[in-house]
Amino acid sequence: MSTSLIVLIVVILVLVLMYNSLVSKKNQVANIFASVDTVLKKRYDLIPNLVSTVSKYMQHEKSLFNEVTKLRSDANKPNISDEQKIALDAKVSSALGSIMVAVENYPELKANENVMHLQGTLNEVEEQISAARRAYNQAVTDYNNALEMIPTNFMASAMSYRKKEVFEIVQAQRQNVNVKELFE
Repeated sequence: MSTSLIVLIVVILVLVLMYNSLVSKKNQVANIFASVDTVLKKRYDLIPNLVSTVSKYMQHEKSLFNEVTKLRSDANKPNISDEQKIALDAKVSSALGSIMVAVENYPELKANENVMHLQGTLNEVEEQISAARRAYNQAVTDYNNALEMIPTNFMASAMSYRKKEVFEIVQAQRQNVNVKELFE
């Protein structure tokens, strides 16, 4: 076997391995995003129950309920991109957090068994979303690293692969908690 044939076989083998690695990473991101999407759907399914249960008590927060309902509707539209879903998730998280804070101002709500059950279920779903986001962000980081590292970056460019966005917390959630307010 000639040296040039061996070199050609090695080059082809390396190209095939790079290609397979990139496809695997892309598919892993898509698979994990589907898991995130499933858990987000669980959350979106809880929203109507939450809104209908607490809206009777919380007449002053009507605009907040309208916002959450609109965001849920937007998230359930067909053919929205992963990036749009990530942005909507951040908005829904913020709006639901506002509702939960508002619940604290209504003692009759805190005593309502349905509200407490919904709040517990929502907390459980939020923990599942958090775990799914971590898995997704790790898969996206691995994928993005492969797109930027030599030699796979050349193959990724030839395949027209583009960087993916990770889930990030919204700016409002980055603020420090005012512990003094909690004890007043």
